Amino acid sequence: MKQTGDVRIHTFVSSFMYGNIANATHVIETRNQLVLVDGQFLAPYARAFRNYADSLGKPIERLYLSHRHPDHWFGLGTAFSDIPVYALSETMNFIQDHGEESINDHWKLGDLAPDHIVVPKQVVGPGEETIDGVRYVFDRVVDTEIDYDLTIKLPELGVYFAQDLIYSGTHLYLTKHMGHWTRVLQEMLTSDYELFMPGHGLPADKNEVARNIEYLSAARQAIGDGLTGDAFKNFMLQRYPERQCQGIFDIYMPRLFGGASDY
Repeated sequence: MKQTGDVRIHTFVSSFMYGNIANATHVIETRNQLVLVDGQFLAPYARAFRNYADSLGKPIERLYLSHRHPDHWFGLGTAFSDIPVYALSETMNFIQDHGEESINDHWKLGDLAPDHIVVPKQVVGPGEETIDGVRYVFDRVVDTEIDYDLTIKLPELGVYFAQDLIYSGTHLYLTKHMGHWTRVLQEMLTSDYELFMPGHGLPADKNEVARNIEYLSAARQAIGDGLTGDAFKNFMLQRYPERQCQGIFDIYMPRLFGGASDY
């Protein structure tokens, strides 16, 4: 937790155990209310995150959804159906059009998945807004870990909610956009922000931003050298034995190398 004046930033991270992917969700607590960022993936963690937010004793004013990957929005149907959800229009449209397919595609999760989807109803785009005395700066970042990503900055606090632009202490979910993703991370290194809130793992500093850049560089080099599938996975595991959440390879590799469904 980080506190500056009347503002406290809380982070709730799901388990690193059993190959889990350590989803990170956040609470911005101000004098009168709470703003949440993302909704967790598996139902038990979504409920636990909601319980934690409720334990703070302030109303949840809204929840921002960073992007369309299901590990960030599945939890909305489990625990946040009563909360106004804000998202980029592209994210909203994807969940509207493909949300049910995504749940069906994750049938192996059983009771860990939500029994219904929540489609965000409030559109947010690039710009600024002051909420309970705190200035928020929103941006729409394209072609990184995902095609459309919402970032949230709190300039007066030096806090940058990057979500899946940063993987803190975990293996990254890799895409074909690693070159542009690297350039976005390089801009973070030269920014005035000091605390970066990730979508996976614990809150990060600029050292972790730099480590993400190096990770992407190594992955691009390995692919350029012709590594795919298990050979690529084994190379990255051996190069980064300290990074957790090995299960993420099995999620993205069929998409990166095999053209699997993007749901």
